[in-house]
Amino acid sequence: MSNKNLRGTGVAIVTPFDKKGQVDTKALSNLVKHLHDGKVDYLVVLGTTGESVTLTKEEKKIVIDTVIKANHNKLPLVLGIGGNNTQEVIETIQHTDLKHFEAILSVAPYYNKPNQEGYYQHYKAVSKATKKNIILYNVPGRTGSNVTWETQVRIAKDFKNIVATKEASGNMEQIMKVIKNKPKGFMVISGDDNLTLPIIAAGGDGVISVVANAFPNDYSEMVRLSLKHKFTEAQKLHYGLVDITDQLFADGNPGGIKYALSLLKICDTYVRLPLCEPNEKVKQTLTHLIKQYK
Repeated sequence: MSNKNLRGTGVAIVTPFDKKGQVDTKALSNLVKHLHDGKVDYLVVLGTTGESVTLTKEEKKIVIDTVIKANHNKLPLVLGIGGNNTQEVIETIQHTDLKHFEAILSVAPYYNKPNQEGYYQHYKAVSKATKKNIILYNVPGRTGSNVTWETQVRIAKDFKNIVATKEASGNMEQIMKVIKNKPKGFMVISGDDNLTLPIIAAGGDGVISVVANAFPNDYSEMVRLSLKHKFTEAQKLHYGLVDITDQLFADGNPGGIKYALSLLKICDTYVRLPLCEPNEKVKQTLTHLIKQYK
């Protein structure tokens, strides 16, 4: 059931845009190379950080094709396919060429606010729609409601191709209950960069990271050290990045990480409405912190 390729540091990659608002394929290719060089473990395409909800079907194909080409089969790839219309999610999965992808990251349905049985039935339907591995994504801060630990464990036990959960509830007690009660081989992946070290210490398997877009070397090394239980060494890297990570989310994601990437000359800051770039105070703070960090 488990998938060892999802252990370690996955990166939820941004979708760079140019000044005309088009997908910047050159910058995206450069970002993939930057992440290869940074020794991350896998890439997540078209997640929240990739602004997938503002991309057309044609643009999503451009992003996918660009990443596949730039990746040169070096790193495992995960594709974000989720939504709050179960039938539409199923149809998208069935009409997408998934041969290059290790797994699907599928966010818990948002806005509708289903009850726990609704979450269970949604993932049951998604599980039946594909033989690909699936990562459940629980992010109550964005979806408006929480997939409880009991429901996550029930899903993990009942659907063998749902191999992991990306847990971004921020609730360590809930996360530990998933870890304690999950079936063997089911992976618990951090969805919060600043909670990755404690989640791994509690028995988690890694992270799908935002900050690693900018600092792949140090962040992935922190995760590797944590997975080896070398927490004293890992703490140094964790606390080195903790203030930067805070600021990345201080005025919206992916605005913060795109600004950080612009300081590192990897891509521009452009985001799509309804998102806007971070306010000047956040930009100034990030500029100062990153200059100090380098």
